[in-house]
Amino acid sequence: MAALEKNDPPGEGVKWRFPSVHPEGRKFAVIAAAITGVIALVGWQTLAWLMLGVTAWVLAFFRDPIRTTPRSERFIIAPADGMVTLIQSVPAPKELVAELGEGHFTRVSIFMSVFDVHINRTPIAGTIKQVVYIAGKFLNADLDKASEDNERQHFVVERNDGAKVGFTQIAGLVARRIVPFVKAGDIVAAGQRIGLIRFGSRVDVYLPAGTAPKVALGQRCVAGETLLGIFGDNESVCGIRL
Repeated sequence: MAALEKNDPPGEGVKWRFPSVHPEGRKFAVIAAAITGVIALVGWQTLAWLMLGVTAWVLAFFRDPIRTTPRSERFIIAPADGMVTLIQSVPAPKELVAELGEGHFTRVSIFMSVFDVHINRTPIAGTIKQVVYIAGKFLNADLDKASEDNERQHFVVERNDGAKVGFTQIAGLVARRIVPFVKAGDIVAAGQRIGLIRFGSRVDVYLPAGTAPKVALGQRCVAGETLLGIFGDNESVCGIRL
C-alpha cells in the first residue's frame, strides 16, 4: 500500500512507489547481483539475463510494503500474506497449552507462496508472552501435518485484559530459516512486524473460543490488514464449515 509523500497536501491522493526491501534480504540481493555481474563479464549473456531475473525475484521476495491496520481491540488481523488453505477445529499445540489453555481452537492456516510478501505481523496488540522455536522437517507447508512435523516457531500475544491469541510460523519445502524480530516480554502494536520465513511457508492462527473466522477457504489475506476474526463474535462468513 502506498503512503503519502511528505509534501502531499491532504486530499491530493497518494503516489505509488516500490516497496522497500527488508534488511534481512539485502545481503541475498547483493550476492545475486554480484553473481550476475561476474557471469556477464565472463560473457555468458543468456545466463546473466537469467540471474538478473533471480536478483529481481530476491528483491521482490523480501519486499516490505507499508500496511494500514484496522484499529479495534476486538479485531484479530491476518499475520501473513497468502491464501487460506485450512480452517479446522483443533487442540492447541502442546507448546502453547500453558498459555492458551486446554480445549479446541479454530485454526486458520495461511499459505505463503514464494511470490507472497514474507514479513509476518502480530494479529493483535499486547505483550509477547511466549516465543517457542521447534526444529523439524521441511514438508510441504500446505499439508495438514506440517503443523506438527515441520520446523516452526510459536507465539502467544496477550492483550491488556488478558485475552490471548496464539500463532505459528511454519517453514516449508524451500524455507530453511525462521527469523524472529521480537522476544518474550516485548510490547507490540497490532500489525507490527514480528518476523519472516525464507522462502515459502505458512502461518497458523489459533482463534480463541467463541470467535469465528471472518475469512473463507481460498481467500487471499493481506498481512496487517485482512480481518481474521472478532473477539467474541461467533458468526462465520458464508462458505465456512468447521
